[in-house]
Parts: sequence; C-alpha cells; structure tokens
Amino acid sequence: MSDMTFDKMINQMTPAIYESLKQAVSLRKWPDGRFLTAEQTELCLEAVMRFEAENNVPEEKRVGYLEQRTCGAASSGAGVTPEMAGLGRDATRG
Repeated sequence: MSDMTFDKMINQMTPAIYESLKQAVSLRKWPDGRFLTAEQTELCLEAVMRFEAENNVPEEKRVGYLEQRTCGAASSGAGVTPEMAGLGRDATRG
C-alpha cells in the first residue's frame, strides 16, 4: 500500500486535478462516464473543498457557492410585502 495520505494528496493536487474532481462531483460521474459511488462523491467533495480552502480560491468560485439575491428590494427586506416574501395567508386554512 502507498504511504500517500489524504493530506499529502491535497498538497500535491494540481489545478487540473482540482477541476477534474470538481466536474466529477458536479456531474456525479468520472470523465470516462462511470458513475461515482456515494463514498467517491464524498471523498472528491472533501478534496475539492480542502483544495479551495488551502489555495485561497475566491468564495464566488468555490463549489456550492450561492449568490445572495433579494426580491427586488434592499437586502434588509424593506419594502417587501408579506405576500411577496411568501408569508401570505395560507389558503388551506379558513
């Protein structure tokens, strides 16, 4: 068995390998078309996240990044009616 540890693998990972793993996680399959197992997906995702953290990948480029959005109002929510926020009266209740 190799003496390669997960930490060593992360430290030796190239940007090309990072991109390949990121794509594999996104598509849930390897470049050759074989599907990732749940364990492979978990390990690849952990490797991608560790690479991003250790290489200072900008937040907006990281896996799982969600851009903050508003409903057309200020981020404080000022001016958003309860109905627009999905807080309107429940039609199933009388």
